[in-house]
Amino acid sequence: MDFILDPWPWYVSGPLIAIVMLLLVFFGKTFGMSSNLRTLCAMGGAGKYADFFAFDWKSQKWNLTVVAGAIIGGFVAVTFLSDQKPIALNPETVAALSELGFEKAGAALLPGELYDWDQVWSVKGMSIILIAGFLVGFGTRYAGGCTSGHAITGLSNLQLPSLIAVIGFFIGGLLMTHVLFPLIF
Repeated sequence: MDFILDPWPWYVSGPLIAIVMLLLVFFGKTFGMSSNLRTLCAMGGAGKYADFFAFDWKSQKWNLTVVAGAIIGGFVAVTFLSDQKPIALNPETVAALSELGFEKAGAALLPGELYDWDQVWSVKGMSIILIAGFLVGFGTRYAGGCTSGHAITGLSNLQLPSLIAVIGFFIGGLLMTHVLFPLIF
């Protein structure tokens, strides 16, 4: 059971990802979460309102296993594989988060100061959700894919646009962590 509960070493998880990517390349398929969202919108009839969603979604329905796997895997992990221990965070991270008002940093996977229903339904919480949702959606469309699509599929296929996008994702993450996050909280 420890093998499943503990983080997998790179020499196990890396080759598994490589095998999946080789199979996708062999069958001429691509992987990414944002393409699943596009497929779901097309299935729901969004193609009547926007040309972006007007495509043969049936050819992409195989990729919906990614969404199903994420949902089922998340449920199994939380319900059956969670040991309920506090998350091991670096003490410096805990101190920095405490300074920003996160009093129980590391006590749960998601901080209550952001994810409790009282926080979500507040003006600040709703503003964060709406602005973040817009930025993620715009960025995904503008970059031509999401982080998983570019970082896993695009880099595996040696695509220069994916390398540029991944570099941009890292720069954006650093800016958010060190500049915007302290301003918001």
